[in-house]
Amino acid sequence: MSKAAVVAASSAYPKPAQTFQYGTAGFRMKADLLPSVVFRVGLLAALRSRFRKGDVIGVMITASHNPPCDNGVKLIDPLGEMLESSWEAHGTSLANAASDDDVYELYSKLERDFGVKPDEKARVVYGCDTRESSPALVKALKDALDALQVESTDYGVVTTPQLHYVVRCLNTQGTDHAYGEPTLDGYYNKLSAAFNQLMAGRSNGPVTVDCANGVGGPKLHELIKYLTPGIIDVIPTNDDTATFSKLNSQCGADYVKTGQRLPPSTDARPLARYASLDGDADRIVYYYVDNSSVFHLLDGDKIATLAASFIVDLVRASGIEAFNLGVVQTAYANGSSTKYIEKLGLPVVCTPTGVKHLHHAALAYDCGVYFEANGHGTVLFSPDALHRIGAHTPKSPAEQSALASLRALTELINQTVGDALSDLLLVEVILAHKAWTPAQWDACYTDLPNRLEKAEVRDRNEYKTTDADRWGCRPRSMPWWPSMLLPGALCGRAAQKMWSGSMLRQRQRRRPTT
Repeated sequence: MSKAAVVAASSAYPKPAQTFQYGTAGFRMKADLLPSVVFRVGLLAALRSRFRKGDVIGVMITASHNPPCDNGVKLIDPLGEMLESSWEAHGTSLANAASDDDVYELYSKLERDFGVKPDEKARVVYGCDTRESSPALVKALKDALDALQVESTDYGVVTTPQLHYVVRCLNTQGTDHAYGEPTLDGYYNKLSAAFNQLMAGRSNGPVTVDCANGVGGPKLHELIKYLTPGIIDVIPTNDDTATFSKLNSQCGADYVKTGQRLPPSTDARPLARYASLDGDADRIVYYYVDNSSVFHLLDGDKIATLAASFIVDLVRASGIEAFNLGVVQTAYANGSSTKYIEKLGLPVVCTPTGVKHLHHAALAYDCGVYFEANGHGTVLFSPDALHRIGAHTPKSPAEQSALASLRALTELINQTVGDALSDLLLVEVILAHKAWTPAQWDACYTDLPNRLEKAEVRDRNEYKTTDADRWGCRPRSMPWWPSMLLPGALCGRAAQKMWSGSMLRQRQRRRPTT
């Protein structure tokens, strides 16, 4: 590694007068503040790959459901999971290094601390969403990788889950647990083959999908080409990626979930199925209107309970015994969903907010179902579970049928990260197998009334929570309004009875501080 090359490349991306922090979604902010951050994340990706002895590391440039003026960047670890949390601090340190020389010195120190040799092979793949700012940020990333002589591949405009999929495929090629072909064609083929198998002899009415005017639009159009004609009619809407200002504007999963309302562009037909993706297509929510034109939201909690009930039925029908299935939620989960899962006889775990926490907890089960209420989630099958599913010998035609569906389901689900396209197909399969309308799905349980709000605070780091984010504990003099908006004050397990806002306030004040 040449100091001159790194310093010269870094000098093209001076750090603004801003403090940065690697968070749950990596770095995310106004796009004009990001060039120096993205350059330094490129250095971190190279270091991570070298530390992992040449494993492929992914870098995704996206701001998901944020407005068009924002962008972001995050790293993807070798099995398609989020960056190991202990490395987030190194990303923060690099992003905040004051000068180009400091960037080089910090990188060199991290190399020494981790025992990484400068000539160790590094491999990085990267992609971006459809934002206007993305190409310039991709260039900043590529300049960092070139300065360190990293072997890199640009996958272009992709959904976030597609890049996660590619990373895992590349790192498992030639192994007993190869995940798939590391191309977009491989991604579409894997999902569509499983979907077509699961839908054989069945069909669904049309589903209208709001693509948030983001990358999910063109990718959904591509996926549709791989589906068997006549099985399902998927109708993409809000799929304009050419007009950058339309991204996530009065559309998309966050708009629908937060406001609990239809996108203005949707003229909903009673009892028809509708879904909304977010800007990078890693989350999805469903909804419908009833015969009285009342809006009904089918969010991540509803998807989790639908998936868990279907999978546990398939496992039991296939004859596989001692199969440990659990559901992971956050404090944002509606209390009614938790009670419903418990009635299914399944364990429920609550973790702090953030996909990395849910994903880790889900790994403890043979099959772990995790979804945030916002619609971001997936289903994980352990290596042992996959082996048992593959090796199980059915004892009857009924067991054979259930087992075939279960095996296909493991291929349909993107097990690297929450994937709106994969989850869309998963929901459609389950509804087809159950022959359910959205109203019948909704009738499984009734959500406790809930409302999602945001509060502006001076410094979010001043606010601390306990009990998996279900209670605020700092500062002790926390005003009731911001504290009420901490996850624990919503309709999670800590608030399974419905309280008015004032009663929430009383409940929180009675809680001992820690």
